[in-house]
Amino acid sequence: MSAYVKVAGAVFGIYTLFHLLRVLLGWPAYVSTLAIPVWASVLGLLLNGALCVWAFRLGTKVRSGA
Repeated sequence: MSAYVKVAGAVFGIYTLFHLLRVLLGWPAYVSTLAIPVWASVLGLLLNGALCVWAFRLGTKVRSGA
């Protein structure tokens, strides 16, 4: 389970990084012809960041046996 949690945390971390880069660099995002607003990436940044931290904290608890 520890490896799964670490991989999930890493994936959420990568998504968080991409959302942060989009917000800072102003990259456009489109789904078909619909432009996705930057505030959606701020929301994604917060959500994915929280899931990343949660996964790594859970991975630490699994490893220590708590």
